[in-house]
Amino acid sequence: MTFKDLFSGHSEVYQAARPTYPAALFDWLAAQAPARDLVWDVGCGNGQASTALAARFARVHASDPSAQQIANAEARPNIDYRVEPAERCSLADAGADLVTVAQAMHWFDLPRFHAEVRRVLKPRGVFAAWTYADCRVDTAVDAVKQRLYVDLTGPYWQPERVHVENGYRDLPFPFEPIAAPAFEMVMRWNAAQFLAYLRSWSGTQGYLKAHGVDPVTLIEPDLLVAWGDPSSLREVRWDFHLRCGRV
Repeated sequence: MTFKDLFSGHSEVYQAARPTYPAALFDWLAAQAPARDLVWDVGCGNGQASTALAARFARVHASDPSAQQIANAEARPNIDYRVEPAERCSLADAGADLVTVAQAMHWFDLPRFHAEVRRVLKPRGVFAAWTYADCRVDTAVDAVKQRLYVDLTGPYWQPERVHVENGYRDLPFPFEPIAAPAFEMVMRWNAAQFLAYLRSWSGTQGYLKAHGVDPVTLIEPDLLVAWGDPSSLREVRWDFHLRCGRV
């Protein structure tokens, strides 16, 4: 299968700049799984979720179609990284306790992927997919960030971005729903870290390829004014959405 490879070209930036997921999320998922033997982390990218899962499960099968992303993933003794599409996994039937997808399900061929989830999971195994959309700091910083997000990079986001914005609620989910608590996704960053995150956006990279100019440089002076002391740590909060179910 072909796939939209939007991150391999800046995989090192992506790895360094992306926010981490709340630890409480992984504790809760481990508690829902029928056992803690094996988890399949699909579309694992640089292994951000995979490493968190490795602290709670005996084995993690982490797959992504991007060899470059896998090459930049953080190694763990119990993580088996594989360059594989979501729709074709090398795991055996009915062996996984949990299947996770972090910020990637909107790229998949969902009918084929859902069939693989059912094949790979044990009876009563758990499937969880989550996504995060827009972030907030404060009124002044957010206004500058919105110029980048909407005015500059808006035309360069892929159509699938709409599913991220609506929290995956319009995507098919053929599993028995599990009610989940709300999880907060928050980072404490300085200005340089926040700017690096903005540069990791696929929309930012699309603008750069089209115009030969990093659009973050166009808003950076105003953002630094809004931020204040660039070394000061500010809370950055994302809209976090989780869909979880059982086969």
